[in-house]
Amino acid sequence: MDLLFKAYPNSSDDEPEPDPEPDPEPKPVNHQHLPFRPSKRPKPEYLFPTLDLQKREEAPLPGRYVSKRERALAGAVSQAHEPNPIHRDHHVINLSVLGSISELDLPHDVLSSMRHKPKDRTQLSQIPGKLSVALHGHAKAVNAVHWSPTHVHLLASAGMDQTICIWNVWSRGQEKARVFSFHNAAVKDVKWSQQGPFVLSCGYDCSSRLIDVEKGLESLIFRDDQVVGVIKFHPDDSNLFLSGGSKGRLRLWDVRTGKVVHEYIRGLGPILDVEFSTDGKQFVSSSDVAGSNISENSIIVWDISRQVPLSNEVYAEAYTCPCVRYHPFDPYFVAQSNGNYIAIFSSKPPFKLDKYKRYESHGVSGFPIKCNFSLDGEKLASGSSDGSIYLYNSRSSVLVKKIKAYEEACVDIAFHPILSNVIASCSWNGDVSVFE
Repeated sequence: MDLLFKAYPNSSDDEPEPDPEPDPEPKPVNHQHLPFRPSKRPKPEYLFPTLDLQKREEAPLPGRYVSKRERALAGAVSQAHEPNPIHRDHHVINLSVLGSISELDLPHDVLSSMRHKPKDRTQLSQIPGKLSVALHGHAKAVNAVHWSPTHVHLLASAGMDQTICIWNVWSRGQEKARVFSFHNAAVKDVKWSQQGPFVLSCGYDCSSRLIDVEKGLESLIFRDDQVVGVIKFHPDDSNLFLSGGSKGRLRLWDVRTGKVVHEYIRGLGPILDVEFSTDGKQFVSSSDVAGSNISENSIIVWDISRQVPLSNEVYAEAYTCPCVRYHPFDPYFVAQSNGNYIAIFSSKPPFKLDKYKRYESHGVSGFPIKCNFSLDGEKLASGSSDGSIYLYNSRSSVLVKKIKAYEEACVDIAFHPILSNVIASCSWNGDVSVFE
């Protein structure tokens, strides 16, 4: 099925070409419905440019003949592919502004807790317990949730209903603050930028899109030749992000130029997940590899600058891994396995699998179940195909708590960047929930 949606200007015109000299008394032309030539976009003065609205030129004087060529030039939008893969649309206003994204709408106790960030890791040991806020707004399954690191009261969610929702979670007014429908197909992933109220999203329409949340505008579009299933900002340089897609292509993009900085080619199956190492010099990719060589290329550790695999025989089991995550401090990473467990690997060569310890009890069963470490690294939370959230002691791999969250699969888990006892989750039935 072709997931690329292309618009072509209709330049056909059955009218004959006009005579070189117009009639002495030309008929007035109705200019009300004439399209107008888009004006040149001024250079942005800030890091993430926002697309300007389409400006209209003054209409021609009544009575002046407008030729076929002039009408075509004024109305057609060029479809030529730029050498730079970045695309800029003029139809970028999002009118679904439902509430405020300001923290001033928060209750005093919540605002006070957020402003008093713990100074050391020892204060980050609380375990979420009960449902705090239930957020309803997606019509289909939700694939991802992510807290803003700079506006910590805001949560983003990406859905199969082609929308991105921005939630002002504890607002005393409207919790659903924004709904963005810029994608033309299901949205697979969403990530907040470290540089302010911007979210990056990707999906089945073969694009990644940078959105200015505050203004409700689409800033940049990064066109791809594959369904883009996962995106991740570089931990040290938020101008760079990594994308992986259905054709197995991994690309590192620069949002300042819109160009691909590096491409990592290995002939892989669909990319399921990517994760940067804590120092930003490496990343891990997980792909859906079929055939007899499933033990090769399922999980690959890459050198970012050299664009070569450091190891492609990390995981020898015959299972795909829909999620990979690095521990925030310790030298290991984990991979969520369709074998219904989370495997542990050393983050140092030769990246060995820990054969004596893994996280068990939850289910995956073919769902894109994700997991995440807490900020202090003491806990690992995982979704599950049974609709529950499983919380493990990251060091011992012992199950600490199980929270029944949904009737259908719990797909993603996100720890709050400041409040250690708060996590967000999303479900295959379209619900988003916050527990504390």
